Amino acid sequence: MQKEGSHSGVWFVLGAALLWGTTGTAQAFAPAGFDPKVIGALRLLVGGIALLSLALYRRELTGLRDWNWLPILLAAAFTASYQLGFFAAVARTGVAVGTIVGIGSAPVFGGFLGIVFRGERPGPRWFMATALAIIGCSLLSLSGGEIAVDPLGILLAIGAGAAYAAYTLMIKGLLEKQSPNAVMALVVCTGAIMISPVLVNCDLNWLLQPRSIGVVLHLGLATMALSYWLFARGLQAVQVSTAVTLSLAEPMTAATLGILVLGERLNTQAFFGISLILIGLFVLVLKRSVVKVEGTV
Repeated sequence: MQKEGSHSGVWFVLGAALLWGTTGTAQAFAPAGFDPKVIGALRLLVGGIALLSLALYRRELTGLRDWNWLPILLAAAFTASYQLGFFAAVARTGVAVGTIVGIGSAPVFGGFLGIVFRGERPGPRWFMATALAIIGCSLLSLSGGEIAVDPLGILLAIGAGAAYAAYTLMIKGLLEKQSPNAVMALVVCTGAIMISPVLVNCDLNWLLQPRSIGVVLHLGLATMALSYWLFARGLQAVQVSTAVTLSLAEPMTAATLGILVLGERLNTQAFFGISLILIGLFVLVLKRSVVKVEGTV
């Protein structure tokens, strides 16, 4: 029987993933000449300030000397690495491919890390969803036609997926002892400090345009602060492997927006690959919902 907390946690993670799915599309609206590294750094900075303000308002940042700072530093380093890898991958290979390969590869890393470091035992649904994701990402990455596949972009996306899985592992451990608001505020703010050197000697003139400000605010407030707030609460109730696999809702959102909003076109093989990832997500989520409903009858 699926516990209520775990079931609600699934939907928190899905909500976060849907917000993350708008990230690549938002970047596509940035003016010409933008730097992906700057976009990633500013996303962390704005999101970190918002999360820190919330934690301070709720007076949850107490006893910092008693915190275990190693996982905080590691989580911050992983989330900073994700920003650099993801935005660079999207810039090189497009919103649909960059996002789908990045997050589509994360369940493999997440499942492995959960097994090794937390003793988690993913069930058959996770293995099925992950297998479908791997096949789907392979079909998408190898598809020709109208989507240009950049090899370096694919590698950057896979690296971003690994960083995301490792970040999730670190956050899961921190949430067992600290409040979600405090954890996310410290991790994101520390990540922003780590990534801030990329802003040195960068051309920031494109940021003076109103459209740039809108993009940065959306990325920082919606796809960082709000989404991480949701993700932390969901992660309290689900396993690392499950949370990472549920994040496959992100590439589904990104691919849909890339096609409908940006006019990106997928050939038959790429479309089939996306469909497999979506089916895998349904296998994981819908089966959980059925178990929950049956358990309450």
